[in-house]
Amino acid sequence: MDAQLIKGAAIRGDTEGTIKTKLNAKVAVYGGGIQDIVKTDTQGVILVQTPEELKNYNLSEEKLLEEKILAIAESGVEVVVSGGNIGELAMHFFEKYKIMVIRTQSKFDIRRICVATGSRALVRLDAPTPEQMGRADSVRVIELGSTNLILFEQIKERSKLATIIIRAATDNILDDIERAIDDGINTYKAMTKIEDGPITFVSGAGASELELARLIKSFGETVSGQDQYAIKKFGEALEIVPRILAENSGMNSTDIISNLYASHTKGDVNFGVDILGTVADARLLGIFDLLIAKKRALELATNAAVTILRISQIIMSKQTEMPKPPPGASMGQADSDPY
Repeated sequence: MDAQLIKGAAIRGDTEGTIKTKLNAKVAVYGGGIQDIVKTDTQGVILVQTPEELKNYNLSEEKLLEEKILAIAESGVEVVVSGGNIGELAMHFFEKYKIMVIRTQSKFDIRRICVATGSRALVRLDAPTPEQMGRADSVRVIELGSTNLILFEQIKERSKLATIIIRAATDNILDDIERAIDDGINTYKAMTKIEDGPITFVSGAGASELELARLIKSFGETVSGQDQYAIKKFGEALEIVPRILAENSGMNSTDIISNLYASHTKGDVNFGVDILGTVADARLLGIFDLLIAKKRALELATNAAVTILRISQIIMSKQTEMPKPPPGASMGQADSDPY
């Protein structure tokens, strides 16, 4: 396996022209295609009577297109990204003024390039303003295996976007690595959220779930009536996490749960399941879980259970409708067997 980090964006493909590398370049992004015929703001009808008039009209179209591309070049743009097809005549003028041209049909790639370079996607083929154009320290084409990649790198400045390029022998390995990276990125995002104050992690290995189960069961003892059974069952459901950890480790889950309850009752609230066959302090083992992830899991699981119970209650409370007798028949006739 091979992996590398790019400070910027990377997209599949190759440039449209012969220019493959640009350093310290200004970037202009156009959301639509760049066609040879420049569309005007208004529509009109042109009457051509002679071949000379048709030739002059074509020359005027070429001149207008060249003027627009020349204005783009004079604004300092050295890299143009198009979100659609590029005409041959337009490509000729881009090559003439030494502008690198990149074409991509993916709106996702367009957004990534805009974020990486700080540019704005334009609709019309006009020279961008300084606020609309972006910048990249390096725009180059590399060959990775049998795939061409275009890199928009920010080397000197801090990039708002980064890309991880991974190579592996099989697609299954790539999928596993992608899931691992996705989990790591989401964990870091959750760690940086300041929703719960200074506490970010809680003791893992089933310690936090068992402590919640113990506290909920203790609270259930103080409640009278049928609500007590529901509260205790809620606490009992939280035992599933340390119980599964014990079973997967080849231990007797009942004994482990009993030992955990005994430890937590004595005040060792950070004790969890040790896969070596006993219970131990999760902090000393270095096992922690994200607090925000556990909160969201409890909220979603509780909402799902409440929704199911609410639907069952509505179904049970619905009154059963008795069949109505046919018109003109008495109850005795309706109940009797017609045969």
